Amino acid sequence: MSITQRNNVQISGHGKRTMVLAHGFGCDQTMWRFLVPSFHDDYRTVLFDHVGSGSSDLSAYDIDKYDSLEGYADDLIEVIRETADEPVVFVGHSVSAMIGLIASLEAPDLFAAHMMVGPSPCYVNDGDYIGGFTRDDIEDLLHTLESNYLGWSSTMAPAIMGAPEQPELGVELTNSFCRTDPEIARQFARVTFLSDHRALLPRSTTPTLILQCSDDIIAPRAVGEYMQRVMPRSTLHVIDNVGHCPHLSSPDASSAAMNAFLGPLSL
Repeated sequence: MSITQRNNVQISGHGKRTMVLAHGFGCDQTMWRFLVPSFHDDYRTVLFDHVGSGSSDLSAYDIDKYDSLEGYADDLIEVIRETADEPVVFVGHSVSAMIGLIASLEAPDLFAAHMMVGPSPCYVNDGDYIGGFTRDDIEDLLHTLESNYLGWSSTMAPAIMGAPEQPELGVELTNSFCRTDPEIARQFARVTFLSDHRALLPRSTTPTLILQCSDDIIAPRAVGEYMQRVMPRSTLHVIDNVGHCPHLSSPDASSAAMNAFLGPLSL
């Protein structure tokens, strides 16, 4: 099986540099459709689906491999090596921001810059660290997901999307969640919400944009502020947006922040 088939890799754009974009939990590469056109003149854009999501090859899903984010990071490294001849700009939404961080620590020569959209290294509150959820909150969330995935999806997806003036986006995210195999979604959710990658942040040497929304129930502003404090070469930009998916609900503000970050880097 080729990497292109396994991850449903799609390439477009006309630029000399390569930008690789990775979707978050319960999503697929179509979630980038409002953002990607902003970069087609300056970048080749590489979209793909994590194994188990979208139009990826479900036969490639391995319970043991994907029992940690490292399995997804290994796939990302393979996708970059397959599609780019030089270091890439990596854009990761939500959990994919941490997947990109793990991959960059394993293969730093492949990454010229990170742009993390709604990232969180740890979702659970811990002492002075505010992740947004208590451990009981996360366990309750996972229990509901495991016992009634479709019900959980129809309740949680609109809340995660936010964007109250664009209810159709909440419907789209609900449908995306519901298309995901429930068993794969349960494992990916557990791996996502119980992970703690705070110790990796100070090790990052790649220029990084932390792009957050002003009102996000999944990644509150305190998370971005924490990441900016502990990550070398990081920049925090907060856009005025309700929800966890600004690349869908506020693509113009998202692309403007990204271009402002990339401009001084002279990539």
